[in-house]
Amino acid sequence: MPQQLTRRALLARAAAAGVAVALAPVIAPHRAFAARDSFWRMDATTQAELVRRGEVSPLELVEAAIARIERLDPALNAVVAPLFDRARDMARGPLPDGPFRGVPYLIKDLNDLAGAPTSNGSRLFAEYVAAQSEPYVARTLAAGVIPVGKSNTPEFGLIATTESLQLGPCRNPWNTEFTPGGSSGGAAAAVAAGLVPFAHATDGGGSIRIPASCCGLFGLKPSRGRLGPGEVGGGDISVQHCVSRSVRDSATLFAAAEYRGSDAVLPPLGLVTGPAKQRLRIAFSTRSYTGGAPHPDVEAAAQRAARLCADLGHEVVEAAPAIDGGQYIDAFMTVWSSFAAGVRKIAEQRGLDPAAVLEPWTLGLAALYNRKPAGAMEAAIAHFARVQHAYDAFFERYDVLLTPTLAAPPVRVGEQAPTIEYASLYERVLDWVDYTPVHNGAGNAAMSVPLGTSSMGLPIGVQFAAPQGGERRLFELAYELEAAAPWGGRWPGTV
Repeated sequence: MPQQLTRRALLARAAAAGVAVALAPVIAPHRAFAARDSFWRMDATTQAELVRRGEVSPLELVEAAIARIERLDPALNAVVAPLFDRARDMARGPLPDGPFRGVPYLIKDLNDLAGAPTSNGSRLFAEYVAAQSEPYVARTLAAGVIPVGKSNTPEFGLIATTESLQLGPCRNPWNTEFTPGGSSGGAAAAVAAGLVPFAHATDGGGSIRIPASCCGLFGLKPSRGRLGPGEVGGGDISVQHCVSRSVRDSATLFAAAEYRGSDAVLPPLGLVTGPAKQRLRIAFSTRSYTGGAPHPDVEAAAQRAARLCADLGHEVVEAAPAIDGGQYIDAFMTVWSSFAAGVRKIAEQRGLDPAAVLEPWTLGLAALYNRKPAGAMEAAIAHFARVQHAYDAFFERYDVLLTPTLAAPPVRVGEQAPTIEYASLYERVLDWVDYTPVHNGAGNAAMSVPLGTSSMGLPIGVQFAAPQGGERRLFELAYELEAAAPWGGRWPGTV
């Protein structure tokens, strides 16, 4: 499930009227790259290194990204608000001396970038232009990236595919009949197609991990509280980071953009540069927290990942946290649907007909929340605390939990469109995303690693979770998996 705006952000907005080790043999030596279009095969770290060496300029990288977007994006619809002239101006001017100075990037259209539109994938905010950048986006800009546009997202990030009525369907570059997932679907489609080397993404129930799985990318969801003091507790279950082709891009951006205030909930992680020697005790389960079993292709991918971890010397044990899946879904959907109820109220306060500016899925979620009894939100948050305690206890016995990321490979565009009859769509969505939302409620770190392929040739991600604050453990394991089963050189045939 995807990321959504917090109630505070929605109300404020209404008042004001988002290639590493494996690629090294492919991308060296640098002087071999004369043609502009060759940049797309490089990860962000390599592109930034070329800029630092003076071998290319930021403007060259930006122009190459723009040319590729103009050539390929009409078939994908990943970039919904081009910022080309702005990006060219940024590339010509002084840039922050961060680790990604001059590298093209996309900001998700749920998140504010000063002077750029933020539609939230909704007709309700179709005309909204942000006055200032959100704190996390500002920290990302300080790393030196150049936004060339905003990426496609479903309405308010409330569903796991990306095909809003406002922005139109985004398509998976591995096969354009299929979804890239959501809610960071535009970001993942763009990175998978080489439009940009990495892109901003958010995760309130799986919105980094789901599209990473669908598009063959690496996607790490940070712990709750990692990004700042305002992002812990209550109903704020969303976090921000990126989707990338290489682990090092993700780790470097994480270190550059994490919150370092004196009131930080978690101490800064800093830069993780490679695998650890320590062997891990890895719990493994292909059953979801609700007891569901995955598609055979997903089962096979997870089993292969478990064998790979064992071959690397890790201890793999079949085990999973014991939680009541039904109670968790009820708590999660209470929090999830509260955001839909909030945007419906905004529409009503503006004197608008909610059915004219909000999608059927959003209206169905709003109705779900409005049927909840008094105290439902408080009960849901209390349940999250109990689930977090259960996961904390579990991770005292195991270092990492390995599961599928999704219950099935990517679904076709339209199968989970927001216009489908609500009750049917509710079941389809929850069945598909049966592995990711629990980590948002528990608040722990989790990542999707592109280790599998379906019988139709579509990517399948495998999920690894660690305790709250356990991002170092995940990054170190990801570096090891990337070296053992390189994915950076795999590209969709459509690109």
